[in-house]
Amino acid sequence: MPHSYPLHTNLEVACLCCGSLQRFTFTAATDQIVCTHCTKHLGSDKAERRDREHVALWTATDADRRARFAALAEQASADAATSAAAIAALIAQVAELSRAVIGRFDAQPDSGIRTDLRSELVRRAERRAELAGRYSDRMMLVLWRLAALHHPDAAHPGRCSCGTAITACAEYRLGDAERGALEQWEVKQIGLLRAGARHSLPHEHPAVVAARA
Repeated sequence: MPHSYPLHTNLEVACLCCGSLQRFTFTAATDQIVCTHCTKHLGSDKAERRDREHVALWTATDADRRARFAALAEQASADAATSAAAIAALIAQVAELSRAVIGRFDAQPDSGIRTDLRSELVRRAERRAELAGRYSDRMMLVLWRLAALHHPDAAHPGRCSCGTAITACAEYRLGDAERGALEQWEVKQIGLLRAGARHSLPHEHPAVVAARA
């Protein structure tokens, strides 16, 4: 059956044989939507081989996805900690500089310089803290989505929602290590949402969904 995908374009399409997303570049509307892994599965006498190789392909694809997501989450956790430390250091540094520089004008007649300098230093500190805070929010968002995919399964005690045992799920352990910080961040963001202020919760967060209803 002819397909309707654009021709001569690099696309990501679900293979009609194994069902996994694969890269295709169609040159004709009659090209088969079967990935290179599955071209040898065509034919009614190859079902057993097809099933074995599909299982192997899905297992490898899932393992690669898990490894990439775990690496991303681990980096996000490390970056969030680094960002928080940087924010604290910047705030302390700006406060120290403010005291040192503004102190030089204490003995001078008030010409407005002291007030302007203080305002400029405060603006710079606030801008740096805002940028660092946004980066930290992005990292916490990654951790929130990790926790949404990997959490204790209420219907199966001792198992993660992904189906593996809690003790064997690397993604769950990684998210659990930052559970306290993540909960504090989530409470803060929900408060901002309810106050009508800018927040960093994802569109699929229950509080955001409820606010849209």
